[in-house]
Amino acid sequence: MQHTTTGAGRMTDGVAPKHSAAPGSGDACTSESSLQLVDHCLDLLTDAPPAVLPANWKLSVVIPVYNEERWLRAIVDRVRNVPVRKEILLVDDFSRDGTRSLLKQLESAAEDRPDPQNEIRVLYQERNQGKGAALRTGFSHVTGDIVLVQDADLEYSPSDYPALIAPIVAGDADVVFGSRYLGSTRRVLNYWHCSINWFLTTLSNMCTGLNLTDMETCYKVFRSDVLREIAPRLKADRFGFEPEVTALVARGQYRVYETPIRYAPRGYAEGKKIRWWDGVKAVGCILAHRFQR
Repeated sequence: MQHTTTGAGRMTDGVAPKHSAAPGSGDACTSESSLQLVDHCLDLLTDAPPAVLPANWKLSVVIPVYNEERWLRAIVDRVRNVPVRKEILLVDDFSRDGTRSLLKQLESAAEDRPDPQNEIRVLYQERNQGKGAALRTGFSHVTGDIVLVQDADLEYSPSDYPALIAPIVAGDADVVFGSRYLGSTRRVLNYWHCSINWFLTTLSNMCTGLNLTDMETCYKVFRSDVLREIAPRLKADRFGFEPEVTALVARGQYRVYETPIRYAPRGYAEGKKIRWWDGVKAVGCILAHRFQR
């Protein structure tokens, strides 16, 4: 540490001596400097440096797809744009719109123009079974070191991948949940949807002993070896996957982190699929796992 001697002979630690200034000339500069310092400190607190995968690591992004012709190409492009080496596993849950045709185009393009940074594989379910079933199919084909679940719409932003994988890359976490309710700035969401989510998350926390803020989040990230231990015990076919996998993570006593994420909700007219009865089934799933040995 540098020491500076002031004109009065007083020693200060690394602080430049103050000089008098003409009245009215220093106040504005001091205020501006103070604001810049505050902004810089806030940046240091809120902007974590992006995580970079080690050279020999690969991220596996599993995307269950059902009737997402409208959004599919856009979300695949956004996933591709994340600057990490990855494989993208698209699992079609027997879509009935033009999704399958679009998937075949993406598959063909990937074969014609291979991209080592973005391997694309498409898996087709023989009948519609639900998100949980599609994820089980995808999990059985992953080859990466970290596995991330991504919905096939634009509600969740792949630009959050660096923050989501950072605790695992650093060796601090085994599982990471992306939370829509952390952070200082967020989009205001529907009250009833938030209230139901709060109830399900709270009930899940009471049964698992975790203290999550967003159990129902899409963004769940796993070390691949952890997922290999959990996956054989997954049974839920639809949206019961969320409370089920959370219960299994808690039972395995894995290290769990949460990180803030962006969220842009869509309405039912735009293809949102979860319904009120999925919430009722989630309660049953939570309670079933609470008393399961």
